[in-house]
Amino acid sequence: DPPPTTTPPTTPPPTGGACTATYRTTTSWSGGFQAEVTVTAGAAPLNGWSVRWTLAGGQSIGQVWSGTLSTSGSTATVRNAEYNGSVPASGSTTFGFVANGSPSTPSLTCTSP
Repeated sequence: DPPPTTTPPTTPPPTGGACTATYRTTTSWSGGFQAEVTVTAGAAPLNGWSVRWTLAGGQSIGQVWSGTLSTSGSTATVRNAEYNGSVPASGSTTFGFVANGSPSTPSLTCTSP
């Protein structure tokens, strides 16, 4: 009898897994905080990226650097600046912001167009 054939498991390509984003609060004070987000490319280089998260109650972003902010309700989206949209595979770039309110640890969604 021929040996049974086993089909190797197929891993579907990751959807929306082109990049990951990590968040850290760098400093905080009464009524506000500063944070930094690191965007890391996956197995393929990025040609543009955006990071989205939900602002906690009472938070508002005042200033962003190394990115472009847009907000819709309580959702904040930061897109790459002209000079840091291209990220090599497994490479990373960062952006930062100053916000009003208390620091939190939001869940970030990173996408590459």
